[in-house]
Amino acid sequence: MTARGFPGAVLALLTTAGPLAALLTDPVTLATGQISGLTADGVRVFKGIPFAAPPVGALRWKPPQPAPPWPGVRACTESGPWCPQPPSAIGAPGGKRQSEDCLYVNVWTAAADASAKLPVMVWIHGGGCTTGSGASPLYDGNHLARQGVVLVTINYRLGPFGYFAHPLLSQESPQGVSGNYGLLDQIAALHWVRRNIAGFGGDPDCVTVFGESAGAMSVCRLLVSPLAKGLFHRAIAQSGGAHGCNRHLREDRNSLDSMEKVGADLACQLGCDRQENPLAALRAVSAEDLLAAASPAQGLFGQGTRFGPVVDGWAVPDDPDRLFAAGRQHPVPFMIGTTADEGTLFSFQAPARRAAGYASVVRGMFGPDADAILQRFPCPDDASVKHVFAELTTVTAFVAPARFLAKSTAATQGKAFLYHFTHVPPGARRLALGATHGSEIAYVFGNLRRLHGPADRRLSAAMSAAWVRFAKTGDPNGGGMPAWPVYTATADEHLEFGDEIRVGSGLHKATCDLLERAWAARQSPALPTP
Repeated sequence: MTARGFPGAVLALLTTAGPLAALLTDPVTLATGQISGLTADGVRVFKGIPFAAPPVGALRWKPPQPAPPWPGVRACTESGPWCPQPPSAIGAPGGKRQSEDCLYVNVWTAAADASAKLPVMVWIHGGGCTTGSGASPLYDGNHLARQGVVLVTINYRLGPFGYFAHPLLSQESPQGVSGNYGLLDQIAALHWVRRNIAGFGGDPDCVTVFGESAGAMSVCRLLVSPLAKGLFHRAIAQSGGAHGCNRHLREDRNSLDSMEKVGADLACQLGCDRQENPLAALRAVSAEDLLAAASPAQGLFGQGTRFGPVVDGWAVPDDPDRLFAAGRQHPVPFMIGTTADEGTLFSFQAPARRAAGYASVVRGMFGPDADAILQRFPCPDDASVKHVFAELTTVTAFVAPARFLAKSTAATQGKAFLYHFTHVPPGARRLALGATHGSEIAYVFGNLRRLHGPADRRLSAAMSAAWVRFAKTGDPNGGGMPAWPVYTATADEHLEFGDEIRVGSGLHKATCDLLERAWAARQSPALPTP
């Protein structure tokens, strides 16, 4: 176990072996200059392409600015630095370079030339908006590129670098807001794709955004952000939704302090509020000192400051779940899913160790609905707390929000496809984690290790092909796979990716119904018509 309690082997069990021998590519022309990459096994790979100016110095806590042009041919053969972050509870960055100069994309393409017009898939990494990078080996895009898509992975600012707000920052903003720099980075990366992806053989009019965990949460914010309208045409949310940590810019809402208050408290802690120019003082604080003072929380129940996209009335107009409930999301085909044992990865963080404490925690979390939740997730003794809490987390924090997204999408112009991943990878089986949070990623990307057997490889082939078909057409069906029904609230069907691939229905229906009624009852008055 790591110092923070997660199994440190989890990430290692999901990653792949080293790169193939490669040769330098012919130059590709971008809006900012020419680049070269590496080619191996029919796939051209370009790493560390700047999509925005380095957000350092005076550009810390500013919306991403255009990347400066460069002369000649820039070698893009090595990934850019990871955004500064604490050691990850799921596996440290492994000695990777960290820097605030982190706004880079990586591209994999098997297109022979710019005329191919292949569908594009843009991956947004997870990590609780606090850790991770698009350069992680887990997200290597070779396998997906060989199936006929242009695969893009992106970095975005994290933790206090990406989601810090302050009243003075809002005052200097033309929009009067602050705090969503990480989300604005994602939108800037999508603008970069629109301007440049044709040079890699990609079709800028056929773009799919997909992500897992905080990446899926980001996808949901992009779906309701007016700033992202028209930048993508399909969306996939793997184990993340519209509910959760939705801080507001100036209001204390959802049992959370406003983000401006969090920022003001952090400035006070650093002593910058007493300086003649507090913003200049804040921007002069070293990345290491800022990270240490901010103490970003990790995991669903980790201690520290929780950072993430902010409801600012501009990039995110209101709570995303309210916007989805009102049908205010972009009407694009949407694939949503979960794993069978999401909660096992977070069960060590359970805020109770005894059955009596478990009941108390549930009452604090669910208020008037606690008795009904306790009936569905009873904890008979102290030895059962960890297991029951994991099951509770799986259903209430992942499965129910995913069904809510599917129902909301089905009620608009978009088609929804709901899935549930139940296969237990060999490494997770050894760690008694089940089909835990993130265990489907290696299957989607086709990045399995030697310990995975023939059944794993067949499942991975089916899943990655379905994801690619969805990116191409907005429908994952075909390839001899069982028919995946379009989601309807009446049938409530999903496709199970397990030891078998089959259609199921009514997944945790009673609890999902209960939570949806509770969410609806707690909604503010109806949203005004835009």
